[in-house]
Amino acid sequence: MSWMDVLSGAIEQALGPQAIVFCLAAIGLNIHFGYTGLLNFGQAAFMMVGGYAMASLVQTWGWNLWVSIVVGLLLSIVLALALGVPTLRLRADYLAIATIAAAEAIRQTLGASSLNDQFGGQDGRFGFADSMKDINPISSNVDIFGFLEFRNYDFFIMLVGWSLVAVLCVLVFLLMRSPWGRVLKSIREDEDAVRSLGKNVFGFKMQALVIGGMIGALAGMMSGLATDNVAPSDFATDTTFFTYTVLLIGGAARVLGPVAGALIFWFFLNGLDLFFDKATGPDGFIPEAIMSPDQASLMRLIVMGLVLMLLMIFRPQGIFGDRKELAIDGR
Repeated sequence: MSWMDVLSGAIEQALGPQAIVFCLAAIGLNIHFGYTGLLNFGQAAFMMVGGYAMASLVQTWGWNLWVSIVVGLLLSIVLALALGVPTLRLRADYLAIATIAAAEAIRQTLGASSLNDQFGGQDGRFGFADSMKDINPISSNVDIFGFLEFRNYDFFIMLVGWSLVAVLCVLVFLLMRSPWGRVLKSIREDEDAVRSLGKNVFGFKMQALVIGGMIGALAGMMSGLATDNVAPSDFATDTTFFTYTVLLIGGAARVLGPVAGALIFWFFLNGLDLFFDKATGPDGFIPEAIMSPDQASLMRLIVMGLVLMLLMIFRPQGIFGDRKELAIDGR
């Protein structure tokens, strides 16, 4: 593996389906946290509901894929209502506790052996994306300038996924510059002041939770369609934490913050993995006495953790964020 392979591999991952999934999840989280100030620590729950609804309805009950996608979006609304009704009138930390608990409860339930026939247990559901594969017009692998190479289905998912990201970014841009969006940002800054003006703060929070949750469900569906598989391990707690990382790197309360964050995060995360893999390989420059190949796989997380610590210290609003508009430490 050459150093050029390291660069091309990192770029492929930054543009690939996994980056798209976390970009979509971060767009939904941006509506929750960035614009409304809702501490949602369970975005993975919305992703699970969307992904599993789509996969299980197709594979277990034989539903049409496109109808299953609509049902998954509707179920994400139900989840948002179930979480929001008892918590949104209380302090923000109640929503944080409820969402992270709900995400783990849903994950454990879907992975339970007693529901193996319905949801596949720890293996999850797979083989449900045939309808998506059937409409793929790309018949061969895609080679870009001899530098980047993608499998035909991955490239199709990338076209669909990034197009969806573009549409959602335009939608968020328009929403946040409407009177509705300005109310959300006012709630983030001082909800008591907004309430004193006669606005229904609870109603606006619920609307934001629903919209962001539906986008999170789309992220879970995209994850399933990209791999033709959904499993409980795909939606563990670190999924939400990675989504927050993507959002905070790019900059919360910025329309393109999740996009920039996803590109940067996945480029460096996978680039570091490939770098240390090569550096500790047979032709590497790091001797085994200092670092073994097994240890190298952990270095990407260590280095990324240090970078994130420095980012939060010196630029807590993110690379493209505005500290005057959004003070993370003021939550």
